[in-house]
Amino acid sequence: MKSQCGAKRQFGGQGLKRRSLLAGGAALTTAALIASSGTLAQPAERMHRIGWLSGTEGVRPTLIEALRELGWIEGRNIVFEVRNAEGQRERQAPLAKELVAAKVELVAAVAPGAIRAAMQATKEVPIVMAWWGGPDLVEAGVIASYARPGGNVTGVDMLLSVLDAKRLDVLHQAVPKATKIAVLIHGRQIMEPQMPAVREVASKAGLTLEMADTGDSATGYDQAFETIARTQSQALLVMASPAFGRDHKLIIERAARARVPAIYPATLNVREGGLISYGTTPLDLDRQVARQIDKILRGAKAGEVPVEQPSRYELAINLGTARALGLVIPQALLLQADQVID
Repeated sequence: MKSQCGAKRQFGGQGLKRRSLLAGGAALTTAALIASSGTLAQPAERMHRIGWLSGTEGVRPTLIEALRELGWIEGRNIVFEVRNAEGQRERQAPLAKELVAAKVELVAAVAPGAIRAAMQATKEVPIVMAWWGGPDLVEAGVIASYARPGGNVTGVDMLLSVLDAKRLDVLHQAVPKATKIAVLIHGRQIMEPQMPAVREVASKAGLTLEMADTGDSATGYDQAFETIARTQSQALLVMASPAFGRDHKLIIERAARARVPAIYPATLNVREGGLISYGTTPLDLDRQVARQIDKILRGAKAGEVPVEQPSRYELAINLGTARALGLVIPQALLLQADQVID
């Protein structure tokens, strides 16, 4: 009898434990369902619409990556309205008006032509310069000051004229015997704002500059490299330009064929066979642009967001290309390089 009673008590205890576990599990399931339904009931993230205006390119992957680092993910909380003039400058003004009519929250505009088109299209929608590549922004009447731009414009100034001049100086160090330098441009009027600082460096170094102009045509590189051959230019300065960035592989190929040492704005050009590059990196610049966009999407006024300038520069040298051209890069310049590709 004792053993049976003990068994009953033991069985009863297990039953209580089992019922408790079942009850606890039910409670947890109910709580999970409530939590889940609460999560599902939360409103979706607001979608912010960003206009993109460029003369030559779509939204850069580096900018999308930089925005993602700040929590702005394409398709989840931001969407781009893209307008690319595809090299036809006369299309930029109507495309800018299209973006304003589409009621975007801000316009990210690339290069002076697109930036000015956006400024003409609106005085209310914030404009982020991604990037400015013209003369001093204050002198050009784009902003009131770099610290407090005023109006509806902010962004990043690439300091192109300063960097183009520095590139000529670096090219002169790399090829000191070259006294006649070809300058690759596309349209004298378009590139003229970048030229004064370049001419100053050339004057001080005793260099002669020859303008190798591609003009506006798709076959303009033929005439530009014919100019380089005709003038017997000994080296080539590739000016910073979205068009030249787009066509960089063609330019590298033509420079190699002409056996002319050339300097480029971006490290990518050296990785793909160019001789030397000096300039900013696209990811660094786009991180700066992304910060500007982030501030405005979070409520800041464009006119109160200081215009930024590049904070980091990179020198890259391709020794394989140097050997192919029969050049010996001075050791002093090699020691300054951030990247040396052999």
